[in-house]
Amino acid sequence: MDTRMSHRGRLTQPLVRGRDGALKPASWDAALDAAAEGLERVLRAHGPEALGIFSCSKATNEVNYLAQKFARVVLGTNNIDSCNRT
Repeated sequence: MDTRMSHRGRLTQPLVRGRDGALKPASWDAALDAAAEGLERVLRAHGPEALGIFSCSKATNEVNYLAQKFARVVLGTNNIDSCNRT
C-alpha cells in the first residue's frame, strides 16, 4: 500500500456531499461553510450536549488546549475526550 503524500489517489481538495448524497469537489470556503452549517444545525436541534470533541495525544498541548477551548466557548459543551489515557 502506497501511503506517500504523492499517492495518485490522495485527495487534494475538499469534498462536500450534495443534496443527491454524492460527494463533489468544493472550495475550502464552501467546505468550511458546510461544516459550520452542520454544527449549527445540530446545536439548534439538539443543544450543545449533542456535540463533542475528541483530541489526539500526538497533538501538541497547544492544539489540545485550543480544541477544548473551541468545545467549551464556541460549541458550549464539556464533552471533550482524548486518547491520552490509553
